[in-house]
Amino acid sequence: IFYVLIAVVFVFSCVGCATNGVQRIDPNKQTDLSGYWNDTDVRIIAETLVEECVNAPAIIRYIKENQREPVVQLGSFKNRSDEHLDTAILATKFKVALINSGKVKFSAEKEIKEELREEILAQQDWASEETVKNLANETGADFLLIGSVRTIVDSIPGETVRTYQVIAELYDIETSEIVWSGENMDIKKYMKRSSVRW
Repeated sequence: IFYVLIAVVFVFSCVGCATNGVQRIDPNKQTDLSGYWNDTDVRIIAETLVEECVNAPAIIRYIKENQREPVVQLGSFKNRSDEHLDTAILATKFKVALINSGKVKFSAEKEIKEELREEILAQQDWASEETVKNLANETGADFLLIGSVRTIVDSIPGETVRTYQVIAELYDIETSEIVWSGENMDIKKYMKRSSVRW
């Protein structure tokens, strides 16, 4: 019983130590604890590629010829790396930055469109004539934005270099042509691991 009690006290002591020392930090401060993909990487990639995208000749030409901002549909951002990445965060970062640039508009994503369509259908029966919204009156998207994240890993025992390649492409929905393609490989991390572990 004595040894069991000692073991229980030890476990709870370890748990207590593990939860101490939590502090808030500046969300804009660069932090790299594991060496893997993090929020700083998302910010760097999005800022660089969005700037390229909104200044792409195809976007500028479209605005000049049509006298309006093009409407973009957000497509899939695929994780083709060797680690678990939530690419939805990167895709959302792209969307927000592009909208805030004022040079493009965004069409609702597929899941949102389904909810909107359900609401419009319900309005046909339940909303007043003055406020009911019309069916089949959506704004069609002009371009589709898709992307992917890949990793290039070079390693020897105890040392690893991870390079992240992010590619984003803008497609003309009517012609299926790629009107802009951007690549960023600015995220490169060197990690040194001690071979001694306790």
